[in-house]
Amino acid sequence: MIYEKYKEREQISQQKIQQLTKTININSIARLFVIIIGGAALFYSFQTNSIVLVVGLVLLIVFLFVLLISRQSKLEKQRDAEKAFLDVNENELSIRVDRKNMYDSGSEFEFTGHPYTSDLDVFGEYSLFAIVNRCGTLLGVRQLASWFQHASAKDIVEKRQQAISEIAEDLEWSQSLQAKLVFNLRQKSDVKVFLSNYFNHVDGSFGNRFMDIYVRIAPFLLLLGVLYAMFIAPIWPIVTGLALVHLFWTIALAGKVAMFSGRTEKVGRTLASYAEALKLIEDKIFLSSRNKELQQHLRSGERMLSSVFLELSSLINSLDARNNMLVGAVLNMIFLWDFKYVLKIVKWKSRHQNTILVAFDIIAEYEAINSLAILKRNNPDWVVPVLLENPSIDKMYARHLGHPLISTDYSVRNDYTNEHHEIALITGSNMAGKSTFLRTVGLNAVLAYAGGVCCGSEFRLPIYKLITYMRIKDSLNESTSTFKAELDRMKFILETVAADTNSFFLIDEMLRGTNSVDKYLGSRAVIRKLIVMQGKGMVATHDLQLASLEEENFEKVKNYHFDIQVQDGEMLFDYKLKEGKCTVFNASMLLRGIGIDVEDEN
Repeated sequence: MIYEKYKEREQISQQKIQQLTKTININSIARLFVIIIGGAALFYSFQTNSIVLVVGLVLLIVFLFVLLISRQSKLEKQRDAEKAFLDVNENELSIRVDRKNMYDSGSEFEFTGHPYTSDLDVFGEYSLFAIVNRCGTLLGVRQLASWFQHASAKDIVEKRQQAISEIAEDLEWSQSLQAKLVFNLRQKSDVKVFLSNYFNHVDGSFGNRFMDIYVRIAPFLLLLGVLYAMFIAPIWPIVTGLALVHLFWTIALAGKVAMFSGRTEKVGRTLASYAEALKLIEDKIFLSSRNKELQQHLRSGERMLSSVFLELSSLINSLDARNNMLVGAVLNMIFLWDFKYVLKIVKWKSRHQNTILVAFDIIAEYEAINSLAILKRNNPDWVVPVLLENPSIDKMYARHLGHPLISTDYSVRNDYTNEHHEIALITGSNMAGKSTFLRTVGLNAVLAYAGGVCCGSEFRLPIYKLITYMRIKDSLNESTSTFKAELDRMKFILETVAADTNSFFLIDEMLRGTNSVDKYLGSRAVIRKLIVMQGKGMVATHDLQLASLEEENFEKVKNYHFDIQVQDGEMLFDYKLKEGKCTVFNASMLLRGIGIDVEDEN
């Protein structure tokens, strides 16, 4: 079972982190010993008056200290990587237990005016997106959200299904991609936007041919001057003067240099992390067509984009050395450091600016694919839906279809097909399952159109234009009553069906904001109009009188219902969809349950 693997990987990561932490602490102590023992040894060596011994000890101490610092850095990087793996596996276990996901819930995409997302709980806390999303980057989040907001073309979705299935089978690669990008959850800015703005602000006109040549030879000129002063003639004033000329030259152009360095704080390390994710993608041997297509875009000329990212990361990190005033001054006096790396960034920009930004979009799509691949891996009993060709004539067929957000322990699955009708009229008792069934169909359709697996044993459907009328609210800001909001939504439904007969509507209890007579007459008129417009979909209602529409519209409307059973005065819900109209309602029983007696008119 996959969750047992997550638990095992969690424990392995915890053990590795503990071991690495122990090693890091030992390494820190070793650095302290080098300083203490080395200092004592140096003190002793001074007593011997041996220059060779003193110089040798100094070099040995510096070498050991640098070696330990380098080892410390590598160990801390390994520990950070293991912590990322630990976070990834702990997150999978957390989602299963209490549905808490460390990734974005998509709340920013909640919009009541969307054709279906608000009614179907696609975005927000405890939503479909909150359960599925594993995208660390802002672009990845937006990519996955767009797949949930709009159905893609059939051929695109089928390619995506193959890509998802391929990644779902490779747990190690899938989690490695997650782990390398999980740091983005702490990022507040979009790195692609940052780099795009950076390239636009940096016009590439820095320096000239003379500067380019002189920067290359400046260190050698200074070295020749030092050697001449040491072994031929003491020209130290000239050497010092040349170094000061270098320093003041860089100070004079500090404003232009700042255009390159002032906006790059910490971005060098971020780019290095992206490079690791790109390298992971580049090295993977893909078989599915969409994964291979995406992979082929990760090239800039003869180079792979991971190496291009690493080069820019290295250049930015090197230029950032100027932020330390003392170190920067020394580096500029000897190497004209600022000019050297600004010129390198300008050359890098001219070669790779037009190709590097696409890498962020490629990573985003792989993150979105990986999110749906994890959904498939975590739910091996869910089915890959079959998308049919023609929404005008092809019908929906669902077997054992369940609500994707309801735990398997509580989910009741239903069969449904619209093979012999266009509109399903679903009547039933309060809390019997009508609204949940409509959302079950809608959410599984959203998953199917995104390329994901669906909660069922079989699901075949064409790509409909999905629209809903379920949660209608008034708006104080817009001075809109509930009934006015309902009229606006119904107008939207009718206009959408009129414009596209391949629409599929999910309507739950229309016209609730008016009296029962107008509600019935209005609902009946709306359904009749939808029939005339060749509309397709489902209507859930408490109005049993509407069931007569089946007799009036043979093979256009079909009655279904959810009912209750009453045993020993208790209401029992089985949440099973049944053919025909409902005959048992429970409003009176529910009212009695809170101490209100309802008179029987008979």
